[in-house]
Amino acid sequence: MTALDDVLHPPVEPLRHGRLAVDARHTLHWETCGQADGLPALFLHGGPGGGISPTSRRFFDPARYHVVLFDQRGSGRSTPLGETQDNTTPLLIDDIEQLREHLGIERWLVFGGSWGSTLALAYAQAHPERCLGLVLRGIWLGTQAEIDWWLYGIRHFFPREWEAFASHLPPEERHDLLAGYRRRLQHPDPAVHRPAAQAWSRYEGACLTLRPDPATVEAFTEDRVALGLSRLEAHYFAHHAFLAPDQLLAGMPSIAHLPACIVHGRYDVICPVQQAFALADAWPGARLQVVTEAGHSSMEPGIAAALVAATDRFAAQGTF
Repeated sequence: MTALDDVLHPPVEPLRHGRLAVDARHTLHWETCGQADGLPALFLHGGPGGGISPTSRRFFDPARYHVVLFDQRGSGRSTPLGETQDNTTPLLIDDIEQLREHLGIERWLVFGGSWGSTLALAYAQAHPERCLGLVLRGIWLGTQAEIDWWLYGIRHFFPREWEAFASHLPPEERHDLLAGYRRRLQHPDPAVHRPAAQAWSRYEGACLTLRPDPATVEAFTEDRVALGLSRLEAHYFAHHAFLAPDQLLAGMPSIAHLPACIVHGRYDVICPVQQAFALADAWPGARLQVVTEAGHSSMEPGIAAALVAATDRFAAQGTF
């Protein structure tokens, strides 16, 4: 079996890192890696609320790329952690532009997975002139159907995991899992919001991969990860990702000229594969690769190999 380290680029340390205050409330953690004069690329993490990690740098050849990575509002090492006030998709797009200008970058390759694919599409459609192309993984378009699937539909594939998720709420609240969880996640008492955050994140972590991966579940239930992920996912779910209905597919004409590679796991139950096909159908020039032995996680070797191959092709050819 192929190991993850066999397909990713070698570990690399940041070139620079810093903090950027984007308003009176939110301050972002950012870093760069690779070559200062390399091909600019932007990495957008998932969640919302997930955050970057050292592995995030390894999808890019450090000899050819200048990669910018940051923790979005309320995520990772950005502060305040789990903050939902002043946290919307348009504000995240503004943050990306602030960071681009702060670092003096003209245009970049935009790379995003899961929620990162949503944000990448929304950003590219708002600022197509700033994009060289897109690498997208685990497509999520922010529709009500996708939100309902995450909350209720996954039980058809992971019944015990869903039962554990739902049973954190009393029976009388299980008809509206999102509302019940939001009340607890926003409660100021850690004795209330901490177990709710862990239950939410454990559910997602348990359903993320094709094969059971206890290490992933453990990572997702670490306190800081669970709090940022659960609060922001529930917040964005409740507001339909701050997108108009079908906004991203309707906005495809503005970026149809850009090269794109779409990578999706065939057995992804977090973000079912039909969304990748819908996006590819609306983007005739995009390259769609469905990885047969994979679920949702970018840490599955088949997904990681496809993403690395995409960034390598773009660095060599300027397309996919």
